[in-house]
Amino acid sequence: MEQTCLNCDYTIDENYCRHCGQKRFKRIDKKYVTDEIQYLLIHTNKGFLYTVKKLIKSPGGTAKEFIDGNRVNHYKPMLLAFLLSGISAFISFKIIGFAKIMRELYEGQHMNSAFMNDYMSFVTSYNSFIMLAMIPVFALSTWIAFHNWKNNYYEHIVMNAYILAAYNIMTIVIVYPILFAVRHNTNLVSSISTLSFILTPFLLTWFFKGFYIHKPLKQIIWKVLASLGLVSVAFFILMVVVAIGAFIYGITQGPEAIKYLQPVGK
Repeated sequence: MEQTCLNCDYTIDENYCRHCGQKRFKRIDKKYVTDEIQYLLIHTNKGFLYTVKKLIKSPGGTAKEFIDGNRVNHYKPMLLAFLLSGISAFISFKIIGFAKIMRELYEGQHMNSAFMNDYMSFVTSYNSFIMLAMIPVFALSTWIAFHNWKNNYYEHIVMNAYILAAYNIMTIVIVYPILFAVRHNTNLVSSISTLSFILTPFLLTWFFKGFYIHKPLKQIIWKVLASLGLVSVAFFILMVVVAIGAFIYGITQGPEAIKYLQPVGK
């Protein structure tokens, strides 16, 4: 039975409007709600949970599958990275209380200024969102390092979204439960957090070996190290910019700001 689309006035003769994609009108009843719940469960299984499960097994293989065109069951990589970064930041800030822990740690180191204490507390607490914002930079570094292996810059953005998603999964499932258990020991929290960053090269090697499955492991390791070197240069430039910004802030805002920037205890 034909029906007029309530969105664009196009004639609908199937379940969806061919012009705008809107569903055929159906009165909301028990069957409608049941169908929506079933669709939600199926969609979740084939979207978010499906992709998370695939990432745990093989992050590089999952990214290659998506980039090569098998996408119908996969959650969108950028959206996945954003969602997992949000979950990670919530656990870090609200449940573990990373900002408070890091502030206590840095305040105990009298060579640090109040500004650096607040800066490092923020960076540590919202690390996942900062990494999300840095995906274009990470993608540039891996694209340069792997440029002769034929994937373009935008495909590297997708790869790095999957890398961040895999990193967040590892952090949420493994690192955060340990940090929560030892959250009252600031030095131990700092050591475990540092260790999770040290494991990044191994995650990258695992990822790219899964993506470039036929390439020699030795070549992949060298390219991973090259990309990390480029990222280190980018972070060094960022730190210089932050330092210059803090210096200018101290000059323009007067004695109180200078006191805020000076080492604690002076």
